[in-house]
Amino acid sequence: MDTPGLPAKIDPDVLTTVLDGRWAELRRAVRAQMAAEVFEDPVDVDTETHRVQVLEWLRLLARTDRPGLGFDPAYGGGGDVGGALTSFEMLGFGDLSLMVKAGVQWGLFGGAVQLLGTERHHERYLRDIKDLDLLGCFAMTEHGHGSDVQHLRTTATYDPATREFVVHTPDRGAMKEYIGNAARDGELAVVFAQLITGGESRGVHAFLVPIRGEKARGVEIEDCGRKAGLNGVDNGRLTFDQVRIPREALLDRFGDVAEDGTYTSPIESDGRRFFTMLGTLIRGRGRVSVAGSAGSATKRALALAIRYGEQRRQFARPDGEEVVILDYRAHQRKLLPALATSYALHFAQEGLVSKLHDIAEDAPEEEQRELESRAAGIKAVSTWHATATIQAAREACGGSGYLSENLLAGLKADTDVFTTFEGDNTVLLQLVAKGLLTSYKDHFQDLSPLATARFVAEQLVEAVIERTSARKVVERLTEADDGDVLYSREWHLKLFEDREEHVLGGVAQRLRKAGSDPFGVFNDAQDHVLRAGRAHVDRVVLEAFVDAIERCADAEARELLERVCDLYALANIEADRGWFLEHGRLTSGRSKAVTAAVNALCADLRPHARTLVDAFAIPEPYLAAPMLRD
Repeated sequence: MDTPGLPAKIDPDVLTTVLDGRWAELRRAVRAQMAAEVFEDPVDVDTETHRVQVLEWLRLLARTDRPGLGFDPAYGGGGDVGGALTSFEMLGFGDLSLMVKAGVQWGLFGGAVQLLGTERHHERYLRDIKDLDLLGCFAMTEHGHGSDVQHLRTTATYDPATREFVVHTPDRGAMKEYIGNAARDGELAVVFAQLITGGESRGVHAFLVPIRGEKARGVEIEDCGRKAGLNGVDNGRLTFDQVRIPREALLDRFGDVAEDGTYTSPIESDGRRFFTMLGTLIRGRGRVSVAGSAGSATKRALALAIRYGEQRRQFARPDGEEVVILDYRAHQRKLLPALATSYALHFAQEGLVSKLHDIAEDAPEEEQRELESRAAGIKAVSTWHATATIQAAREACGGSGYLSENLLAGLKADTDVFTTFEGDNTVLLQLVAKGLLTSYKDHFQDLSPLATARFVAEQLVEAVIERTSARKVVERLTEADDGDVLYSREWHLKLFEDREEHVLGGVAQRLRKAGSDPFGVFNDAQDHVLRAGRAHVDRVVLEAFVDAIERCADAEARELLERVCDLYALANIEADRGWFLEHGRLTSGRSKAVTAAVNALCADLRPHARTLVDAFAIPEPYLAAPMLRD
């Protein structure tokens, strides 16, 4: 079986142009600053030294216009949401503590003030936040409630006699935990709490609460201490003992309290208001930045491992010459499909950022929810990919990869938490599947398993996906010759689409049986729910890769990207071939042919491996591992 041909050699700069996309000029500017300043992972430093260094770097960033890109131009910002997200992504090539601290300050804290506050908050705080004259925190997660934000236990009770809110931590389970910037540098926190006025709870709202200084009486701060990674970020725990803040400290875009305690909101439903607020935050910052920076860290690991694989020699050929380890098929298998996936996820991330940048504030709710779902799914898949690929890269470098000086150990430690912060990946994939199942019904707001199953049991009939032409195309191509199909983009696309439709339809049928035990039925179907979410994201990612190739003007670069896309698609099919075989989408012979095709593509792409990682244009100081010295 022959693979389509490839050009002998391609200039990596041509691929960089394709990868850099819409914000190419900004990417070049960030690379230049990172090369000059070198925000490089410190090795063997104590926690305090690392925190001091990261804060110094943060101040260097504040001297540029990039931290303010996502803010309103009326307050010195750039009004460029896509540019802001791209800047955070690029910081992922360096010390990830800097990326996280920058994300907390300008993405989460500043983003919450801008997106949840109104003009009085913007006027008072945004310039200081942008210029780093006011450091802040984003205090959402509690010890007892991480993913289940709707049921946070911190309270903010309005006192009409003093026109103040009283913020209180009722028990240790309500302690704010893992709050970036809290342990050392933060002065003000956006605290998410249950708003209570007139004896009635109106759901979770955001409040500005001083955590240091004279106005912070009743605030207790505890340092989270040494972590497995990201020790340049000063994570802390916050508890509040009847802390009084003025009425104006409520970020009141979606709900306000008058002096007499009367509550008003442009959104009548408490549940819908909460998810509108949460969706606004998601569209603005967090999960998208985490996915992008995870992608950058993964690219860095692959660049290190592939460079090492091209120079490390092990065992001799019959002629006596030792073999570079990247010439071994097993080594190629370890790294090249992961590299293809990184390319695919890069283009999916780029498409997501563009959609976030372009979406109108008053876009239809269905469009907004679809974007939130895509952000959740890409974040989950990108961070799981980072964890698996950085581990594979470490193994590919043997004992050298285990040494801190060679950077992979630090990348592994720093990205490990990405799978559970800004949304636990398992919960996020359920969110993706729920969005598909419910067609974004307005009255479906509660994310709990019980509510999901109950809703589906009562309302799902019209949401069960009907079979489309995808299944028919797959059936037609099943009988075709392997050589005609394995490299057929139509077959790849329709196979991914058909898998998604089949799995989602099966989930719907299972959940319709909820009856008197909705939680039990949902619990039993949870693996299918997660598979549905993953199948959907895989299809979206493949389509993004295909779209990017169609935009590529250089014929040779396009041909190389076509083969990388083939490897992404076929490696994905191979990894899930148990499902494809069980459901008749692959014959046993075709399954073997897929594996042979993955091997052939690894062989064909081996001469281009260095080109493909060089195209990421990672500044050289961040690849200066001692193991790569001649």
